[in-house]
Amino acid sequence: MGKSLTHKIIESHLVDGTMEVGEEIGIKVDRVLMQDATGTMACLQFEALDIPRIKAEHAVIYVDHNILQIGFENPDDHKFLETFAKKYGMYFSKPGNGICHQVNLERFSIPGKILLGSDSHTPTAGGAGMLAIGVGGLDVAIAMAGAPFYTKMPKVVGVKLTGQLRPWVTAKDVILEMLRRLTVKGGVNKIFEYYGDSVKTLLVPERGTICNMGAELGATTSIFPSDENTRDYFRRQDREQNWKLSTADPDAWYDENIEINLSELEPMMACPGSPDNIKKVSDVQGIEVQQVLIGSCTNSNYQELMTAAHLLKDRKIHPNITMAVNPGSKQVLEMASRDGAVYNIISAGARLLEPGCHGCIGMGSAPGTDWISIRSFNRNWPGRSGTKNDNVYLTSPEVCIACAITGKIIDPRELGDYPKIPWPERFIIDDSGIIPPIDDPVKVEVMRGPNIKPLPLRKPMEPNLQGEVLIKVDDNISTDAIMPAGAKILPLRSNIPAISEYVFYWLDPTFAKRAKEKNGGFIVGGDNYGQGSSREHAALAPMYLGVKGVLTKSFARIHRANLINFGIIPFEFTNSDDYYKLQQGNAIKINYIVNALSNGSKSIKASINGDVIELNIDFSERQRKILIEGGLLNYIRKTTTG
Repeated sequence: MGKSLTHKIIESHLVDGTMEVGEEIGIKVDRVLMQDATGTMACLQFEALDIPRIKAEHAVIYVDHNILQIGFENPDDHKFLETFAKKYGMYFSKPGNGICHQVNLERFSIPGKILLGSDSHTPTAGGAGMLAIGVGGLDVAIAMAGAPFYTKMPKVVGVKLTGQLRPWVTAKDVILEMLRRLTVKGGVNKIFEYYGDSVKTLLVPERGTICNMGAELGATTSIFPSDENTRDYFRRQDREQNWKLSTADPDAWYDENIEINLSELEPMMACPGSPDNIKKVSDVQGIEVQQVLIGSCTNSNYQELMTAAHLLKDRKIHPNITMAVNPGSKQVLEMASRDGAVYNIISAGARLLEPGCHGCIGMGSAPGTDWISIRSFNRNWPGRSGTKNDNVYLTSPEVCIACAITGKIIDPRELGDYPKIPWPERFIIDDSGIIPPIDDPVKVEVMRGPNIKPLPLRKPMEPNLQGEVLIKVDDNISTDAIMPAGAKILPLRSNIPAISEYVFYWLDPTFAKRAKEKNGGFIVGGDNYGQGSSREHAALAPMYLGVKGVLTKSFARIHRANLINFGIIPFEFTNSDDYYKLQQGNAIKINYIVNALSNGSKSIKASINGDVIELNIDFSERQRKILIEGGLLNYIRKTTTG
C-alpha cells in the first residue's frame, strides 16, 4: 500500500520513536510561529534556556491579538517582542500587518515543511501542504532551541472529497459538516488528510479555512496536498520558488476513512454554545439578529472580503444591525481598497476594522445583552465573545451578509445569483510590515515594560500529593473557560501573578482566592477537558496557584501536553464513573507519586475522603521525567547541564 502525505512528511522529519499509532515520536521542526498573546511568555521561556540565537530555520512573531492599546501593557509587550526578535534572529510582524495564520499562508507557507505554532489554529497552513501543528508556547520555545517536538503518533484519517460545492455553499460548510459528524472531540489524536479529485475544486484559502477549523475537532492537524492550485497561489504571491509538489501516493492507506460529497452540502451554522452544535441555515432562519461580524483567521481572505463587498454593493445594513469587518491581512485590505470593496463595505453601513483577531477573542466587538451575534469565526463557547451570556452563531461570510441585509437569519440562496470573484493576476506584495532578522544582534537591548514579570517555575514533584478539589467542571471545558481572553485579561499574559486572578473567572470568580487559601489542590473535569485554544496560561496560571493535578475522564491534546510541561499531572479516571464520586471540597491524597512515575506504573490509587479510586498515569518515559522535575524547563535545564 502507498503512503499518505502525512506519513511521508513525518517519516522525513522523524528523529525519535516509531510511527505506530499511540507511540511517542520526536520530529524535527522546520519553522515556528508565535503570536503576541502567547509569544511573550514563549520568549521568556526561550531566554531561560540561555541560547544566543534560534536554531529553527525560520521563526516569526506576529502581533494580532493584543492590538488594542488601551494602556501601556500591550505597546510595551510589542516593543519587547520586536527587540527580542531582532536579538534572537526572528521575523517580527507589526500590529496591523495581519492575523498570523493569514499572513503565514500568504508569505511563509512552504509545502512539505513542519510548522509548530503557539496558536491552536496553526493548522491553517495545511491548506498549502504544510504539516502545521498548534502547541503551547513552551513547546515552541524548545523547538526554537533546535529540539524535536514530541507527541503521540496520531491516526491519519483520509477524507475523500467528491462532487463540487454549489453556489452559496462554501469551504466553511465543509468543516461544519465535519463537526456535525464528528463533534468537538472527534478528532483528538488524529490528523485529517483531504484527498480526492474534488480537492482541485478548492483554492488554497478555502483549504486553509477547512484546516483552520479542524482545530475545533480537537485534531492534531489537517492537511491538503500541494498541487497545481497551490503552485498557482504561490505564483500570484510571487513565491513560486517556494512551491513543490507534495501529495499522497495514489494507493495511500489511511487508519480511518471519511467521504464527503460536496454537491450534497447546504449552508450551515453552528448554533450557540459549541462549534459542533450544527444546523442547516434553512432550519433556523427567521431569528432576529443584532450583530454581524466577518473576519477572524477562518474567513478573512481576499475572495471572502470581495464577495462580502459585492453582496453589499448598492445595499444597506438593516437598521437593527451593527456590523464590523476585519480583513485577515494588510495585503487583503490593500487589495480590497484597490478593487473597490472598502467603499461598498463602508457605504453599506458596516464598520471596517484593521487586520487582526478582534472580536474572535473578545478583544472588542462584544455583543450586547441578549443579542444574537452571527460571525464567520471558529469558536462560540459561552463568554468567549466578551459577554458572559452570549448567543453566538458561526457560519460563512455569505450567510453573515444575508443576515446583515435582512436583519434575521436567512438562507443566503434567497439573495439571488452567487457572485463569482476572480483571482487577481498578482497580489500586492508589500512586506514592509514584517521586520526581518538583523545580522549583528549583539548590540540589541531587549526592552521590558513593567508588565513583564519573571517566569514562574514549579519545584520538583513532591513524593506525595494532597489537597482539596478546588472546582469540579463538566465535559468539553475549553481553555477559554479556564483562562479567559478579552480586552481586560489578555494584556496580562506576561504577568502570571496578575492573570492568575482570572482562572475560571467565568465559571467561579472566587476560584483564585480559594486556591491560594487552600495552598493549591486539584481540579476535576469531564470529557475533553481543555479543548480549544493552545493558551498555556490555562496550565501555567493554575500551576502558579498551586494546582497539583487535574482528574478527568479525558483531555484535549494540547492542554494535556501543557499540563505536563508545567508539572501538573493530568490524571484520567480508570473508571469514568468515579467522576461522579468527587465534589468540590473533597480531600484527595495520592501517595508515592514520584515512585510510581519513576517505576513506569500505568495507574495509581487515590484516596478521596477515605474512599479509594484508581487513576491512569500512562505517560511516556520522557513525560514521566518531565513531571518528576516539575516541568519541561526544569527537565531541559537538568539534561543539558548534567
